[in-house]
Amino acid sequence: MRFMLLAALVVGLDQLSKLWILKNFVLYESQVVIPEFFNLTLVMNRGAAFGFLAGVESAWRHYFFLILGSVALIILVIAWIRIRHVQALYGTALPLIAGGALGNMIDRLQHGAVVDFFDVYVGSYHWPAFNIADSAIFVGVFLFLIGNVLESRAEKKALKMP
Repeated sequence: MRFMLLAALVVGLDQLSKLWILKNFVLYESQVVIPEFFNLTLVMNRGAAFGFLAGVESAWRHYFFLILGSVALIILVIAWIRIRHVQALYGTALPLIAGGALGNMIDRLQHGAVVDFFDVYVGSYHWPAFNIADSAIFVGVFLFLIGNVLESRAEKKALKMP
């Protein structure tokens, strides 16, 4: 139940924020939030992370991302069932990743692209625009990696014990 609640929270926040940005901005419109650091800018990402495959004009790209997202969700649920008790962080990390993946899949189904709008930059260097789903995926992966490090240390410590 915890998996579903956390993933649903991510999806809900993600979709509400995207609904707000779509109702209040036109494509490529930008509003400064923190000068010289952070804007809200509506962009539609037809590719994956950092626009990967965005330039490929094919219906297969759309189906590829939907299939990939579906497979990822299945793997995440199975992984959560199997390893959530191994390391406490896995129980949070995996639903965050799943919620983010599902939020972006919903965009692909509704709009044919992912709605991105957080625009972080320093000087002329802009990080690729992202959204709440992307942030949840990033935090989930980070927590998962920390969980791996902690689990590895615990295993090494257990092996040293007489």
